[in-house]
Amino acid sequence: MKKRLVGVVVSDKMQKTVVVKVSGIKVHPLYRKRFHVFKKYKAHTGEQSYKVGDCVVIEQTRPLSKEKRWRVIKKITPQAITNQDNNETFSETSAVLDNNDLVCDIDNDEKKSASATDASQE
Repeated sequence: MKKRLVGVVVSDKMQKTVVVKVSGIKVHPLYRKRFHVFKKYKAHTGEQSYKVGDCVVIEQTRPLSKEKRWRVIKKITPQAITNQDNNETFSETSAVLDNNDLVCDIDNDEKKSASATDASQE
């Protein structure tokens, strides 16, 4: 089974490649303080186009170039990730990540503006 990670697209300036930031939380072994860690991966997109801020699932693959070892599987919505009832999303990514790590970085302002826009459309 290949590793799958959930992350946010931080750069889409290359052709057929995006940079995906995967973040998580670690605990210091002595002081027990929690801190954020992240790693950036270059992932192959093929013919699909992804924009900065999109939350995506990436999968490990054979080496495609000097730095590309991942490919984008699909784009997902942040609501689907945080929803505990959606077992499909968790089953795909639970092999690598804990449930706490499955949250994409979205500012509260973006959430509020998105909900305000949805309410005005109804």
